[in-house]
Amino acid sequence: MESYTHILLAVDFYEHCEVVANRAKDLALKYQAKLSIIHVVDSLPITDASYGGDIPFNMDITTELMTGAKKRLAKLAEKLAVTEDRQWLEMGSPKTEIVRVAEENKVDLIVVGSHGRHGLALLLGSTANGVLHHANCDVLAVRLLDDE
Repeated sequence: MESYTHILLAVDFYEHCEVVANRAKDLALKYQAKLSIIHVVDSLPITDASYGGDIPFNMDITTELMTGAKKRLAKLAEKLAVTEDRQWLEMGSPKTEIVRVAEENKVDLIVVGSHGRHGLALLLGSTANGVLHHANCDVLAVRLLDDE
């Protein structure tokens, strides 16, 4: 097996995010690989049905989501010593954007947390599952146990 040279950590900022981040950092150290981070703000359309389906969601909400995510991404990147040029904040479908950024940056391992399927994930499918089936590189899904 060849060593990994570029690892992409996909973060969602849920409760157990640091478990996934630590696994990615450990792998990067073990393989002496570059570590990059991506967070994707899911673009769920928020509209008023009385106006029809053509109205884009409120841009103020988008700005707030992106601003908050950028701060959290920068804070995590600082902890992991990931430089700004290896941090991506995207908006769209998480699985699509993670795979796109990985391909564009010649990533050979994506590390993502897997929460299991519940809530909307039952209908839409999990990000980890989507990345696993569409990525052209290895994917490590770190199993996260929900506190019950």
